[in-house]
Formats: sequence, structure tokens, C-alpha cells
Amino acid sequence: RVHGELLSSPSLFLFRFGLSMQSPPPIVLVGDPRLVRPSEPVTDVRDETFLAECAALHAALENFRATHGFGRGISAPQIGVNKRFIALNLGKGPFTMINPTIVASSKETMTLWDDCFSFPWLLVRVRRAVSISVSFVDESGAAQLWENCERSVSELLAHEIDHLDGVLALSRVDDPRTGFLARELYDADRATYDAQVDYAIVSTIAAPPHPSAAAVTLSRDPQQQP
Repeated sequence: RVHGELLSSPSLFLFRFGLSMQSPPPIVLVGDPRLVRPSEPVTDVRDETFLAECAALHAALENFRATHGFGRGISAPQIGVNKRFIALNLGKGPFTMINPTIVASSKETMTLWDDCFSFPWLLVRVRRAVSISVSFVDESGAAQLWENCERSVSELLAHEIDHLDGVLALSRVDDPRTGFLARELYDADRATYDAQVDYAIVSTIAAPPHPSAAAVTLSRDPQQQP
């Protein structure tokens, strides 16, 4: 979903910008120095190079979702583009956050098993704010604000914005002795491992949550057409 628009498939997203469908780029894996390099702001949302990079990022997200059966967001550095934008799919289609910034965080925190496209075989127990507020620019260049996001949106955006700052979830592990978990073990006994944290991530492919009036206060109606 582009802010203000519902896009039912990556092909519709590409059509919106007059771009052709392309093969998804490979995901940059942990250990690659591009993942720990802070990203530069996007300066022109209509720049042809940026639009192509944006389409590539969405293609990578949708391919990962189709291949792995989970995934809600990916940051540009994860396809080797060190620019500050994020592709998201919270269950109702793709949309993009450009130059996102956390402007407020709750004092209350929570633990969760965090995962990442750049190391999909591993989960990391981290502690994050229960709620954050994020300012960003949408694809029309308009400033937007999501205030007091719910837990699922907050932890996702915090993770992706970390990527833009060159920070991986691995560096936020709450306890290096017990805070790493093989996905194979987690998938085999989710109930046991979910009981070890305050919040368990729910896949949007199985059950699609989405920011709405009930979940997050927006600067405007998310269903309103631009």
C-alpha cells in the first residue's frame, strides 16, 4: 500500500510509476559491509534512479514473502542501496516510507524474537519500545506522521529504521548467552519460545494486520485518496 492508495500486487505498484517488472535483486546477507553503513537521505522522490531502486526493493520484498512465507518490510541497504527508504507490506499491499524518522518512543518496552531478511535462519531476542511515532515522506513527496503505532508496527519500523542507520538486530541482543535462536528450533516449538518474550510477531501473510484508526493515529485517513 502506498500511503493513500491500496495496491494489490507488485505489478500494480510498478505500473503506477511506469516501470517494468524485473527479477528481484538478491538480499544482502549479514557480514556484508553495506549493512553497517549509514544510509543517505532521498532528495528527489521522482528521480528515475530512485524509482527503479524503489521498484527493486518491493520486488525483493514480495519475492521473499512468496519464498519464505513471512516478511513485512525491507530496507534499501538490504539490496545494497544505501538510501533512506523502506518497502512495507502489512497485509494490504506494498507501500513505501521515505526518510523515516522516529520522533517519539514510549517509556514502556517489550522483548521479542526479532528476525531479518539478512539472516533468515536466525532469531534474536531484543528489547524495543512498545510504541513509537514515525515521520516520513510518502511517494508523492508529502510529509506524513504515524503516531503511537501499535506493537506490531512499532517493532517493525524500529527494526527497519535501524537498518538505515547501519544497525543490525544482532547488536541489540538482550543477552548474548541466550538471546540467539535458530529458526528451525523456533518453528519446531513456537509456544515454548514465545513464552520467553513479551510479544510474538504475527505473519501478515497468515493474518494481515494493518495500521488503521484502531491501531495508529495518522496525520490523515489512510484510506483517503491523494
